[in-house]
Amino acid sequence: MSKSDGQVGDSGATSKVVSSGKPRVGGPFELVSHTGQTVTNADFSGKYMLMFFGFTFCPDVCPTELQVITSALEELGPTADKIQPIFVTVDPERDTPDAMAQYVAHFHPSFVGLTGSPEQIAKVAKAFRVYYKRVEDPSSAAEYTMDHSAVVYLMSPDGAFLKHYGGATSPEAMAKSLKELVQ
Repeated sequence: MSKSDGQVGDSGATSKVVSSGKPRVGGPFELVSHTGQTVTNADFSGKYMLMFFGFTFCPDVCPTELQVITSALEELGPTADKIQPIFVTVDPERDTPDAMAQYVAHFHPSFVGLTGSPEQIAKVAKAFRVYYKRVEDPSSAAEYTMDHSAVVYLMSPDGAFLKHYGGATSPEAMAKSLKELVQ
């Protein structure tokens, strides 16, 4: 057997590389916007969606990531009009439409904040492979915090997953990537 047939070194062990294609990220959702309107994924059809999941009581990661998105969109100029930034809560008990409206007002003016019932949030989080968990904190005035993944998702105008950005992505790197991907 030649090395091109899958043999590794002289040990006799073989390996296969199996490609599974793009990860299944995203899907239909129905939530409530920060304006109190019921919205679905179809309401964003035709626009790229830049989505982040977090919560308004978050002391660090969420405001930092939303500011990265804001700065990247500001750097894009007119291309930013093709992108809908969306902040989805993982704390629907505290993040009412009013709380979301007050929170997203601190970031890019086109941000949409989305909330819903705990069941709706669980469904959309599962579709986007978002980890989140309530963590009790009796020493805090807030009583609890939320542990959650910190990933920004770029979805195509037809709702397909295109790319994700991790917490180390700078606004400049995100803007450069978006310029390449957004048509």
